[in-house]
Amino acid sequence: MSNSPITRALFDEVMVPSYAPAAIIPVRGEGSRLWDQDGREYIDFAGGIAVNVLGHAHPKLVAALTEQAHKLWHVSNMLANEPALDLARRLCELTFAQRVFFANSGAEANEAALKLARKFAFDHAGPEKREIISFTPSFHGRTLFTVSVGGHPKYTEGFGPLPPGITHVPFNDIAAFKHAISERTCAVILEPILGESGVISATPEFLREVREQCNQHQALLIFDEVQCGNGRTGHLYAYMGYGVTPDILTTAKGLGGGFPISAMLTTAAIAASLGAGSHGTTYGGNPLGCAVAGAALDLISDPELLAGVHHKHTVFMTGLRRINQQFGVFRELRGQGLLIGCELAEPWRERSRDFLKAALEEGLLVLVAGPDVIRLAPSLIIPDELIEQGLARLERAIAQTLSTAA
Repeated sequence: MSNSPITRALFDEVMVPSYAPAAIIPVRGEGSRLWDQDGREYIDFAGGIAVNVLGHAHPKLVAALTEQAHKLWHVSNMLANEPALDLARRLCELTFAQRVFFANSGAEANEAALKLARKFAFDHAGPEKREIISFTPSFHGRTLFTVSVGGHPKYTEGFGPLPPGITHVPFNDIAAFKHAISERTCAVILEPILGESGVISATPEFLREVREQCNQHQALLIFDEVQCGNGRTGHLYAYMGYGVTPDILTTAKGLGGGFPISAMLTTAAIAASLGAGSHGTTYGGNPLGCAVAGAALDLISDPELLAGVHHKHTVFMTGLRRINQQFGVFRELRGQGLLIGCELAEPWRERSRDFLKAALEEGLLVLVAGPDVIRLAPSLIIPDELIEQGLARLERAIAQTLSTAA
């Protein structure tokens, strides 16, 4: 067995090159800070891409995982387990849902939602009602079905033939959507806030019209809240802030606070179409994941924590506006709660990764949402003082990037 050191170079030797990670390797996290192999500290505004909603190594999540690890790690889905049933009950109590299906990732939750929608339509209207409407730009996962529904050409190139029966229309375009929906439509899927595609919020008018058209055409409305759910907007789920209730909701990322778990939520009547044996997953409802997610949900659903998200949004936006007054680098600042997009102005468009790299050099982790947007998705409980420290590092990173380009 090799005793050679673990370095970034090893990635290129042993890993499939589907990622291009940074040069650093984090080895420890606490709260909203990370430390790399050399002991250098970073402030985390990325949150594992909106996953670490309670920061790194939250003591209550560590305790839940440790306690469950001494009891039961895994049983097949031929048996129920207590953490899964308790988590499902809690999700039903806190949302519109009456039934829950657990999986391991957002893509799997969306796959389940899309399959359920087609099966429900097949059961109630026959095989011709199978069309799915999605919006561009959007992102719903990397399985062949979900990447086809997302509609990004760069994610589907070379993977054809793609699943048929999918129509794409522009996001927030009511007229285009009304033209596209028909009696053949079985489901409409959308992100209330586009995460990977620029942090763009749906307008309330758009969501209300989509809901009404789905009602008129007997189509199921699916909200993909993989990224914008779990307290990210200052509401437990984004649909609550909009006042528009879907038929199916998918959640992942922050649901486990860093532990891999996802869920599809729906009503009892719709769930009935996924009878025994019609769909499944080996690890869905794993006791370890459900125990951690249960502890995370208890914390995330606290009204005081959710109110804090709104407060921290204001702290971020105030600081970002101050930075922009100095440099004029942002065309628009947008988002809800602690999912924030900073769209770059000319001549900095197409340069988001340059700012990401500069921030890393300053000891700050940020994200991008396409070539033109810097994305922030930190812990929901990041202290205000760390926000200010991180913004100071971002300011230095922007200054360095602009001076280098001058």
